[in-house]
Amino acid sequence: MATTDVSRIVLITGCSSGIGQATAHRLAAAGWRVYATARRVETLQPLKAVGCRTLALDVGEEASMQAAIETITNEAGGIGALVNNAGYSQSGPIELVGPGLVRRQFETNVFGPLRLTQLVLPGMRARRQGRIVNIGSMGGRLTFPGGGVYHATKYALEALSDALRFEVAGFGIRVVLVQPGLIRSSFTTAASASLDGLGAGKPGPYGTFTAEVERITRESYEKGPMASLAGAPDAVAAIVERALTARVPRSRYRVTASASVLMSLRALLPDSLWDAFLACTYPRPGERRDGSA
Repeated sequence: MATTDVSRIVLITGCSSGIGQATAHRLAAAGWRVYATARRVETLQPLKAVGCRTLALDVGEEASMQAAIETITNEAGGIGALVNNAGYSQSGPIELVGPGLVRRQFETNVFGPLRLTQLVLPGMRARRQGRIVNIGSMGGRLTFPGGGVYHATKYALEALSDALRFEVAGFGIRVVLVQPGLIRSSFTTAASASLDGLGAGKPGPYGTFTAEVERITRESYEKGPMASLAGAPDAVAAIVERALTARVPRSRYRVTASASVLMSLRALLPDSLWDAFLACTYPRPGERRDGSA
């Protein structure tokens, strides 16, 4: 096997679109040996065309994760950096999001990144170097109505990142959490689609509320004050590159004006005022305007 600088070998999950695709493209252009992955490898053809090695990897399947790690280790000698990006948003009022949907959300957003991290750590420890970048969200520090299950996964990723950062620093491994705000990508389409079957606009205690969550989610990325504070996937990709190349990276990086503004506001406001702020935009289920009181 040819000698390879393992520190420049990076595994990225969720590369079929958005942040993952932009990050893979950017790092490949910068000379990294990029292993771009997604559940369906055929969605990665554009990245293959720019020099990425593409692999099928489902973060919800143990065998898939182990196979990807084995392939990369055999081909490249190891993994120097892991970017845990795969994820999506399961929207909907907490009462109506069924157990199966909740489990799937946590499998993708929490358990998958956790397990993949466990699989790459032995090699990083043996070399006494490595970088793990977790793509979190401003939604790990604040919560919007109708997004409780998604936010719970991002809060969990915050805790895992904090604990892991301490536990592996002595082995020469750096852990970084990236906190994007609103990013214009297919993320919003998937978030809206996740409301299917949850009674948006139909009679019931959450009908109007769910319909409004869908509208607000979609329009936040398209028009209005929040849309002007949104960013592009490459803004996150640029931060990931910085986190991977900085001699001493920060533990957290906020990305986009929306993240800076909303996270700062949440830190300042007590719960009652934050709820009042949200009520300016979201209807409260159970109130008369929801049509269910």
